[in-house]
Amino acid sequence: MVRAQRVCTILGQVNFYPQMGGEFSDRQLVYVLVGLRVMHVLRDVCASAIQVATELMRSKMNDEILDALLAGFPLPSLAIDRTERIIAANIEALTLINQQARGQNYVTMLRQPALLDAIETTLTDGKARSTQYLSNDGAQDTAFRVSCRAVQGLGRDMAGVVLVSFEDITDKEQAGQMRRDFVANVSHELRTPLTALMGFIETLRGPARNDPEAGARFLDIMQNEAERMNRLVGDLMSLNRVEGDERVRPTQIVVLNDILNSTLHTLQPLAREADVTFETEFPEIPVAMIADGDQLKQVFTNIIINAIKYGGSGGRVTLQMTESAREPVLRAPGVRVQIIDYGAGIDPIHLPRLTERFYRADDHRSRALGGTGLGLAIVKHIINRHRGRLRVESELGKGTTFTVILPIQEGL
Repeated sequence: MVRAQRVCTILGQVNFYPQMGGEFSDRQLVYVLVGLRVMHVLRDVCASAIQVATELMRSKMNDEILDALLAGFPLPSLAIDRTERIIAANIEALTLINQQARGQNYVTMLRQPALLDAIETTLTDGKARSTQYLSNDGAQDTAFRVSCRAVQGLGRDMAGVVLVSFEDITDKEQAGQMRRDFVANVSHELRTPLTALMGFIETLRGPARNDPEAGARFLDIMQNEAERMNRLVGDLMSLNRVEGDERVRPTQIVVLNDILNSTLHTLQPLAREADVTFETEFPEIPVAMIADGDQLKQVFTNIIINAIKYGGSGGRVTLQMTESAREPVLRAPGVRVQIIDYGAGIDPIHLPRLTERFYRADDHRSRALGGTGLGLAIVKHIINRHRGRLRVESELGKGTTFTVILPIQEGL
């Protein structure tokens, strides 16, 4: 009877004992003890379930916080926790690496050794690191500067994560490569005439010292090489000026007819020497516009000289000017100036690169004719400053057409 009272007290059923007639049978006692044990087990299970639910809720909240945080980043960014899995990523990062990257092991998604080493060591010691990541956007190779930063208090078991962000530096890499190519090209262009000058000087001091005829011939060649260097330096200085002024809008009012007529008059001796005649088709009413007159003259001078040198076999160069109230390319009033030659033409494979610095469709012929490879690069920058467009069309055996499209202002 005492034992039954103790059990009832434990169960907290103070009114249960009298109702049972003062004592428990053995079977009832077993039921009570089993029930007590079940209650303890249920209590432990409930406590564990609550703890697990709390952890899951905290983990879900962490993931949601990370997703919301990364969604606000302008750069492709992702988060990797201690389990080495990508637990969060913004749309830009998923587009860059893989749309299914979330939840995957970062090793299988990124794969480039330098980046994997940076992430692994940051997960280990928590120190910030930077490296590079190379990719391809379908049109060109792209380069990214990757930053790895450890953030505590997030991720599984609040053990921390590594935030990985990708900064696109493709333009900087291309600019650096262009600068290196430019220096290499300038060095090459200067080295050739300098080498020739040094060789002839050595010859004049040695074997040709007492040979007036050879000396005169060598001096002529040396003068040509010196003039070639002078043209190159002049074009480099001109290119530097027009690049510096490219974002400065012109303010001078000029008449395009006068600029073209002046250019043709200046180049008449060169055309006569090449047995080339000029044909013009200009509107009777002068076309006035806001522009830099000297720069526009340089544009047409460079293009017409090329037409004479490389298209002069056709015997004529045609200039056409057409004014339009709405130029489709500019979506505004404009004027087109077409310089047409009827020579050998240019292989279409070269057309996209004609305005690159030092690019020549026919390298040997260009050098022989005194070209520096910078004329059309200067033309491109000047036309860009005037918010215009340059179009080149050519067909082998039929000639080439350069079209300069410039905006004009009403009421001038």
